[in-house]
Amino acid sequence: MSKFSSLFLDFQKHLDKEQGVVDGIKAIVSDLDSTARQIVITLQVIHQGDHKKIEACSSARVQFEDVRKKFVTLAGSFPLCDFYRYHDIWKYSTQRLCYCAALIVWLEVGILISRETAASILGIADKESDGVFHLDIEDFLMGLLELSSELARYAVNSVTHGDYSTPMQISHFISDLSAGFRLLNLKNDALRRRFDVLKYDVKKIEEVVYDLSVRNLIPKPQSD
Repeated sequence: MSKFSSLFLDFQKHLDKEQGVVDGIKAIVSDLDSTARQIVITLQVIHQGDHKKIEACSSARVQFEDVRKKFVTLAGSFPLCDFYRYHDIWKYSTQRLCYCAALIVWLEVGILISRETAASILGIADKESDGVFHLDIEDFLMGLLELSSELARYAVNSVTHGDYSTPMQISHFISDLSAGFRLLNLKNDALRRRFDVLKYDVKKIEEVVYDLSVRNLIPKPQSD
């Protein structure tokens, strides 16, 4: 065998090893996606009426136990110094799970989830450092933007079920969220495009609130 052939055979071994790592990661992410879909389905029952949200959040938090186990397996499937080399494989799964975590927190206590809390629910580190599997900040932000669309839909369905206070709560929240994103200088094309959708979510919720207002259905603040 010539040195030339031997050299390229070594290249092929390297490529085969690399493909093995990628295939292993994809298999784990496939399982992660399956669990994420189940969590999304679990949370969809909130659109059937407000009385469903406590049960939905509780069930979803139980399902996140499986998510944390899968992230542990994922973190052990490749050298963590290569985090961003493979990050594209699981980023969409992480974004969806961040959205689910953000929705749970909003439904439970009506506040914006922090990056630290989201990372804790997912079972990964909240900050980037060498050799650590962590929650990428852009994945977290994409999850928040996905939350806005879900809450816009929730506002409409709340009115359908005769709940006129929830749309007002959502309106204030989404307005604050939009104001927060406007403070960012978004250079990432995907984030910037997704932020454009947030503008339509704000408009959609404003239309719901306006309709309630002209119908005189907005709950009056209770006096002390």
